[in-house]
Amino acid sequence: MGGVFLSLQGFWFVVIGVLWAGYLVLEGFDFGVGMLMRFVGRDDAERKAVIGTIEPVWDGNEVWLIVAGGATFAAFPDWYATLFSGYYIVFFLILIALIFRGVAIEYRAKRSEQRWRSAWELAIVLGSAVPAFLWGLTFANIIHGVPIDSHGEFSGGLLDLFGGYAILGGLASLALFAFHGAVFLALRTTGEVRRRAKAFAIRLVVPAAALVLAIFVWSAADSGHTDGKWIAAAGLATVAAVLLTLSLGLIVRDRDGAAFAATALAICSSVAAFFVGLYPNVLVSSSKAGSSLTVFSTSSSHHTLALMAIVALIFTPIVLVYQTWTYWVFRARLRGDSLPGEKLLGGSGSRPTS
Repeated sequence: MGGVFLSLQGFWFVVIGVLWAGYLVLEGFDFGVGMLMRFVGRDDAERKAVIGTIEPVWDGNEVWLIVAGGATFAAFPDWYATLFSGYYIVFFLILIALIFRGVAIEYRAKRSEQRWRSAWELAIVLGSAVPAFLWGLTFANIIHGVPIDSHGEFSGGLLDLFGGYAILGGLASLALFAFHGAVFLALRTTGEVRRRAKAFAIRLVVPAAALVLAIFVWSAADSGHTDGKWIAAAGLATVAAVLLTLSLGLIVRDRDGAAFAATALAICSSVAAFFVGLYPNVLVSSSKAGSSLTVFSTSSSHHTLALMAIVALIFTPIVLVYQTWTYWVFRARLRGDSLPGEKLLGGSGSRPTS
């Protein structure tokens, strides 16, 4: 029974990692598109096309975040409690940014005045950049360590979450998602919008790869570990950097689909490196040795984990099939140069072109 219990804890640790990987891959290009929309789109029609690439899917992508949070709460309630009590200001800022971004996507096209549209476009840019940075900061703090007392409670302040390592993690995720979004735009648009998206992808690939590799090099050096776990994590981080570099060659050769697959796999490799390096901890303590939270000290009961596993195995394939179908339906490229305008009360998405 003990072995089964431990295996269920490990199983749910992996499941949560997969959920976060799915969220960061899907929402990652949403963030990137939002950050780049005013740079890639030079006029209203082009910006309409840029937003149109994510308009049918952005809200569905956020479901992965809800499921990841719910799974953490159910499988590791003590991890959830300490994480949310310590990061509530950061999570509040992420929530506000996501709300403003969602409202901006819907409201941008409700009026034709340029001042109105520019204001909502700024909200889209900020609502994409802020979460992109803060998610990297959050994950960096989880693995690097924050003050946790002997009772497993966060004992620090807001400034403890903004150390050098955490800021580097935020910059790494910001660059990575911007690059991911540029590649997605190259895949989903045509004409001048696609040309500019490719140009931004070429500029962003080096800082994205360098920052991703730097954060894991710092992790390994700071921890002082040379065991198999950290070797595996370093290997996965290296794979992520190689995949990002490979995507550059693919995007230059106009193999947009393969380039996007490479960036998606790079994000998955980065998340895998994070969770491999973190295990068996779920939140590292920087204040007292031995007070880090682990999968064994924070998990729910055996019966809860087993029941959750059955539900997940039944419903996860259904969700994946549905979301795959959604992306297939909206697979056509969009172009901004052929869009003469839009109705005052129309949506902000561009019509597809074959």
